[in-house]
Amino acid sequence: MTSVRFTVTPTKAEDHPGLSDTSPELSSRSGTHVRFGSRESVNRSEPPSDTSGGVTAPAGGGGTETPDYSNMEQGDGNSKLSSVYINNSHGADDDDLYDRNLALFEEEMDTRPKVSSLLSRLANYTNLMQGAKEHEEAESNSEKKKAKSPRMGTLMGVYLPCLQNIFGVILFLRLTWVVGTAGVLQGLCIVFICCCCTMLTAISMSAIATNGVVPAGGSYFMISRSLGPEFGGAVGLCFYLGTTFAGAMYILGAVEILLMYIAPEAAIFTAIGLESEGAAMLNNMRVYGSLCLLLMSLLVFVGVKYVNKLASVFLACVIVSIVSIYVGALVSAFKPPNFSVCMLGNRTINGHDLVDDRCAKTVLLSAERESANETLPGDANTTALPTLEPSPSPGPPLAEKTTYLWSRFCQSAELNASCDDYFTANNFSRIEGIPGLASGVITENLWSSYLSKGDVVEKGSLSSSQGAHAASTQQPYVFADITTSFTLLVGIFFPSVTGIMAGSNRSGDLKDAQRSIPIGTILAILTTSFVYLTSVLLFGACVDGVVLRDKFGDSVKGNLVVGTLAWPTPWVIVVGSFFSTCGAGLQSLTGAPRLLQAIAKDNIIPFLRVFGHGKANGEPTWALLLTALIAELGILIASLDLVAPILTMFFLMCYLFVNLACALQTLLRTPNWRPRFSYYHWSLSFLGMTICLALMFISSWYYAIVAIVIAGMIYKYIEYHGAEKEWGDGIRGLSLSAARFALLRLEEGPPHTKNWRPQLLVLLKLDEDAHVKSPRLLTFASQLKAGKGLTIVGTVVSGNFLHSYGEALAAEQTLKLLMDKERVKGFCQCIVAQKAREGISHMIQSSGLGGMQPNTVVMGWPHAWRQSEDPQSWKTFIHTVRVTTAAHLALLVPKNISLFPSNSEPCADGYMDVWWIVHDGGMLMLLPFLLRQHKVWRKCGMRIFTVAQMEDNSIQMKKDLATFLYHLRIEAEVEVVEMHDSDISAYTYERTLMMEQRSQMLRQMRLSKSDRERERVRWSFDDMSPRCRQCWKKCWICQRPDKPCFSAAPAAQAQLVKDRNSMLRLTSIGSDEDDDTDGGERDRAAAGDGSSSERHRRVQMTWTKEKASQYRAAHSGCSTPEGFRDMLSIRPDHSNVRRMHTAVKLNEVIVNKSHDARVVLLNMPGPPRNPEGDENYMEFLEVLTEGLERVLLVRGGGSEVITIYS
Repeated sequence: MTSVRFTVTPTKAEDHPGLSDTSPELSSRSGTHVRFGSRESVNRSEPPSDTSGGVTAPAGGGGTETPDYSNMEQGDGNSKLSSVYINNSHGADDDDLYDRNLALFEEEMDTRPKVSSLLSRLANYTNLMQGAKEHEEAESNSEKKKAKSPRMGTLMGVYLPCLQNIFGVILFLRLTWVVGTAGVLQGLCIVFICCCCTMLTAISMSAIATNGVVPAGGSYFMISRSLGPEFGGAVGLCFYLGTTFAGAMYILGAVEILLMYIAPEAAIFTAIGLESEGAAMLNNMRVYGSLCLLLMSLLVFVGVKYVNKLASVFLACVIVSIVSIYVGALVSAFKPPNFSVCMLGNRTINGHDLVDDRCAKTVLLSAERESANETLPGDANTTALPTLEPSPSPGPPLAEKTTYLWSRFCQSAELNASCDDYFTANNFSRIEGIPGLASGVITENLWSSYLSKGDVVEKGSLSSSQGAHAASTQQPYVFADITTSFTLLVGIFFPSVTGIMAGSNRSGDLKDAQRSIPIGTILAILTTSFVYLTSVLLFGACVDGVVLRDKFGDSVKGNLVVGTLAWPTPWVIVVGSFFSTCGAGLQSLTGAPRLLQAIAKDNIIPFLRVFGHGKANGEPTWALLLTALIAELGILIASLDLVAPILTMFFLMCYLFVNLACALQTLLRTPNWRPRFSYYHWSLSFLGMTICLALMFISSWYYAIVAIVIAGMIYKYIEYHGAEKEWGDGIRGLSLSAARFALLRLEEGPPHTKNWRPQLLVLLKLDEDAHVKSPRLLTFASQLKAGKGLTIVGTVVSGNFLHSYGEALAAEQTLKLLMDKERVKGFCQCIVAQKAREGISHMIQSSGLGGMQPNTVVMGWPHAWRQSEDPQSWKTFIHTVRVTTAAHLALLVPKNISLFPSNSEPCADGYMDVWWIVHDGGMLMLLPFLLRQHKVWRKCGMRIFTVAQMEDNSIQMKKDLATFLYHLRIEAEVEVVEMHDSDISAYTYERTLMMEQRSQMLRQMRLSKSDRERERVRWSFDDMSPRCRQCWKKCWICQRPDKPCFSAAPAAQAQLVKDRNSMLRLTSIGSDEDDDTDGGERDRAAAGDGSSSERHRRVQMTWTKEKASQYRAAHSGCSTPEGFRDMLSIRPDHSNVRRMHTAVKLNEVIVNKSHDARVVLLNMPGPPRNPEGDENYMEFLEVLTEGLERVLLVRGGGSEVITIYS
């Protein structure tokens, strides 16, 4: 007998050096057709091997000697089995259409394709895969135009873009001021809180982003697909507004650097007095900001490719600037830079007012210089004196001369002029603005020094004599321009930690988005957090407090404060910060219109529909125009400190809902929630959400309220056609309204693949004492559901509803008690019907309400169906399979359910083996994941086996399957089993022959019984008188045997009734509707009057000893029916042999690979289309699952239940 060969592909492709990654042909078939009748190995084009495991027939067609079974005959190059054993009535040409290794599944190949054909369609796997409705248009476009595979890695695709977006204008223009005002300790607290907020949000975002492929749209796509279109639209618009105002903030920062530190003489509006200086600066910001916005918008309109080319230049500027700060801080420990600050008492003097560079009240000059009116600043011979009294010194006579500062504090430049009291009582001094890292100035900068608007920047460690009145704005002090507080500084600093979405926005360009987004984003946040925290320490340790609190660097003659610390020159920071802010502004103006376009294309906000259109190449022209107009509003505000809290609100609201989405998905445990990033927890998401909400109200409570109102209005607008209001009684009315609203919403359309979860209908059978026969079915359902979703437990009570209502209530109570015992949350349903199969059919059709209808049926395997005398158990089973298929419901059949573990018996180890033969929607992938959520199966691993035929490339199938599972976020071992075409073994023929002989024997037994009944009726009919015979015929024709002709004698009437009932029994014997007749007779017996019914039933069952002996005497010569003698020469049907061949081969390889598995999940073949083969179908299933302890037969409902998208 020829053996069957099974080989498994190695773990690594390198083990087969002859195979490449380009899916070469492993083998080719011979030119002739392969017949399933062949019992010899088929000659292949490849050379024979000693280890092939098969027996190769010689060229002459000779085969192995099997004289007891077959006669071999020479064919067209292949040996064929004689037709002695195979009934070829179905035609042998069907062999060419389907593979004989999968003959059990061939009738449904059009709806349930082979796994190899499915994986071949997924071979060119990209980020936009087949299956999501949102990307059908992108799919059609990608077929026309060959898309380039993404190649960007973690560094270039996520890490560096996040760095560029996070580092921005606040670091260079406001961080020193935040440190000086809040102090080092509170500054660290501000930075730490903001960084914690973004870190927790990044963890939640990583979980969402790795829960499938995230196309363009970034955070909007993630939130809208996680929380629905209402939240997605509201938060998406908030994120869009935040990004737009961020562009305005960056432009204002660039203009501030240009007008204050690079080219102050470029100002268009100049101040006439000190009061108008602020207004002139705002007007300059508005004019230059508008011009800069116009230029940037034109650049974005011309082409984004130019922006992308400049991005690397801008990023280099940021990195060089930060490095120069660190180098300058280290150099300051040995050689501090020379930036002196003039102080009057403890008050800081504006460096712009040191026209003559003399920080003194008077100076002593020689007579020659006084006569020449020479006042050379910085002259070495000039001596500045702290008092008005001249110090005696030898040499030429000296003259006392007042400085420019004297004229600012006094009425005139004369020595006898009336001066300010504080000026008179205090002296001038110079301090080092950058004392250096080793100076210990950090002890003075530890504590906060919040100021009100108009306060003078003071140094607390210097002594002073306080004047009687406050400083005037006419005097040359450094004043605070706004009132500061901890909350204000949080709102101003927070935009410097935003930009963490840059990686998720580029997910379509990444080579491996599910790996790059978490790693790149979290590393970027850690890097920027380290830079910010160390910058706070360096600024506090190197720079004097009065310089830190000087926002615009007036005390150091208008230098950028952070630039004073840079090495080798402050211009490195000035130029670098200018270009970095310009680049960040361009990135914002590039990203915001695309975000608005993505929202508009989703068509959830009708008035934004026009902004979904753009140029022919897809550039969002109209969205760019709206973005520029909104950014212009931010530029007209013209204050960096006022624009920053606005975008802080919008970003915080966006981050809040990202955390909320992750927390809800985690707590709801939806089956589609399988993030590849596993370092998340719902408590971290809730903590991040709480921090975001707190920061919103801490930084600016009125801005927070406005942002929440805007988001709420957008939410209600999108939800405008939602549920109607219903004024009920308190909480119950609210619950009823919410339930009604939810059911109506579910009724709007079919559920999306991401929302699919198994809604179970568990079919249980009760015994005569109303006890559940298989309670472990409910245990299995509780493990599968884990308390989530819909579960309906149903049973069928035989009888009439009018008389069996009490039994139905008792059965329902039994089910409720069992559900409470197994902790299954759901509903129970009992149906009373004459037939079990009819009751099950009605239950499947009518269970559920609206959108909460079961989509999966769980039923038990008919135990000991072979030994049962009543065939209705397995016939009901097959009928239920057909009904679920017709209703497009999934079907789960646990076999040997009593061996399945209970809820108190967790599996400590082992595997859950999935045998993926045909693709029927992904149920086999989803079920192990759901079971592993329960404590019983949590420690079990997962192995997925699939079958490769001779024409399949098993190496490539394994790679494609591993890629498919990777994108499904399912951890499992992958193994591809090769099932080569082999001869049909003698065991297969014997098994098929035994199956058909058994079926024939049962059929003959039923026919023999029918013959006996027919003979009894004929004998009774022959013994009638002619008159009774004629009357019996008339009564038979009118179908009124219960009321025979009154002309007949009473004895004849009784005989007619008996004979009529015998004929009724004869019509039902051996048919599939046996229980129909029984049920109908019982119904009529219950409905009629008692006496006639009882007589009716007694007459029907009459079979006397005399008639039995007469029957035996009449049939003594034919004790062995002809049909039984025909069984000895029966030939198995060809299609049955092929199906048995599939079952035997699959069972052998499954037992070989999965004999030690905790549970085996297997595709369940469909029942035959011809009902005559039902009993053979049960035999096929038995053979397929022999030798396995726990088997779960799975049959999909025809729709996809699993997807790669988030």
